[in-house]
Amino acid sequence: MTPSPRPQSPRASPPAAPRRRRWLSWRLIVWLPWIAILIAALYAAARFLPDEAVTYDDPVQHFKYGSTGGERESGFPYWIWQALPRVCAEHLPGGGRDADAAAEAGHAARGTADYAAFGLIYEEGRDLPIGVSKRRHLGLDRVFLNCAACHTSTVRDAPDAAPRIIAGMPAHRFDIRAFETFFFNCAAGPRFSREFIVPEIERLAGGLGPIDRYLVYPVAIALMRERLLMLRGRFAFVFEQPEWGPGRVDTFNSAKVLFNFPMKQLPAHELLGASDFPSIWNQRKRMARDDGQRMELHWDGNNTHTEERNKSAAFGTGTTPPTIDLAAIGRVEGWLLDAAPPPFPYPIDHGLAARGAPLYAERCAACHGTGGSDFRGARVGHVTPIADIGTDRARLDSYTRDLAVNQATLYAGYPHRFQHFRKTRGYANMPLDGIWLRAPYLHNGSVPTLRDLLEPASARPAKFARGNDIYDPARVGFACALPAGPAQAAAAGLFAYDTTLPGNGNAGHEGHVYGTDLPAADKDALVEYLKTF
Repeated sequence: MTPSPRPQSPRASPPAAPRRRRWLSWRLIVWLPWIAILIAALYAAARFLPDEAVTYDDPVQHFKYGSTGGERESGFPYWIWQALPRVCAEHLPGGGRDADAAAEAGHAARGTADYAAFGLIYEEGRDLPIGVSKRRHLGLDRVFLNCAACHTSTVRDAPDAAPRIIAGMPAHRFDIRAFETFFFNCAAGPRFSREFIVPEIERLAGGLGPIDRYLVYPVAIALMRERLLMLRGRFAFVFEQPEWGPGRVDTFNSAKVLFNFPMKQLPAHELLGASDFPSIWNQRKRMARDDGQRMELHWDGNNTHTEERNKSAAFGTGTTPPTIDLAAIGRVEGWLLDAAPPPFPYPIDHGLAARGAPLYAERCAACHGTGGSDFRGARVGHVTPIADIGTDRARLDSYTRDLAVNQATLYAGYPHRFQHFRKTRGYANMPLDGIWLRAPYLHNGSVPTLRDLLEPASARPAKFARGNDIYDPARVGFACALPAGPAQAAAAGLFAYDTTLPGNGNAGHEGHVYGTDLPAADKDALVEYLKTF
């Protein structure tokens, strides 16, 4: 008898828990990369998307430290900015002398281990100088210049006196060419690399996270170096010019670089435009004359609209049409409408000033206004032909019709497209508000004091020191005596200005109309009256 087959028991099903675990494991494997990508995207968005400038409620503080938008296009990462004077100290003026030696030589108390070496001003407790703003952009705090860098300076009564900071006056101690040259030379040297800069940032910042240490700052340093080297090549023509010295800038040749002019092919007489920073008070009064005509602005009167002039000036702070911060600039414009210069703080001989008043009315008022706050006058804000004024024509020749035509393309497609730049044939007659703070005088800063300006060119100083903030209330200007030689001047933190160099001429503004033929006593009375402005 055949035995019956043994019954087969059904295969046991796997327990439900392990099956669920395998299912969850597969789902986790599938979704984990997407989760990681989402987390990375959220981090990147939180880190790199914010675009927010540091703002200030007080209008003066906003002027000194608020953004114009230049950090977006031209801004330096904050910690790279802080590190470079230490990494590239050999390229600082004076080679980065220590603070004590710098203070003895006349520099700001912070010395030359930072941007005070270029005449920028640090207020107590501030980590950035006046004229440098900060914005969070592309994942980093970025900094760059604003309007106050060129329009704020200091006055001291004596070598041991505390400096008074005055917003709106020309930055007569800021050497913008030396400032730019420092970055160009640093970028061209071997120390502008992550091997030198990142350790210095870590030291200053107290440490960096791995993303910043190995990714963000190495990339930022490489990009910044490439940009600086590109600009160094495009601005090579500057290094063939005489040194500008503090308080001066070649505004419109820089604009030609922006428009890709072939700088090496331009005539030599177009490449010398260095002129003084102007004061910027009382803009409302400069917007229109009593006869309804607008004043002609800039040294050569090449524009009659403050709105365009201000946006043009913002390009000097690193902005471009897409990146300019119109709201922030609007706040500065609003403050400047009625911002006024401080009165002359030293004793005035009012009897002598009274003798000078009719002399001013006869010789000066038609071109420069009835008074320091009264801009009425037949020729105020109008251009005087170069043949009549006779001053150095380099700045006039540097601004060409071709540049004016190119400027008309700026903001194309925007409601505020430039429309009013034009070529002129002379220099504009400026009102004299705050004239005591606007030394040295003439458009190129070639005459150190008001008293010197009332002398014929042959009697004006041929060489003098620029960059001093110690005031000379008698002659109305800053102390300008030169040490024994240029080397000694540089050691004292001063610049030896030579009026015999191209673009630096101190001729012009001479003759009966300009008061240079007056007796010495009348000149003294006229200067005393100008102190009341």
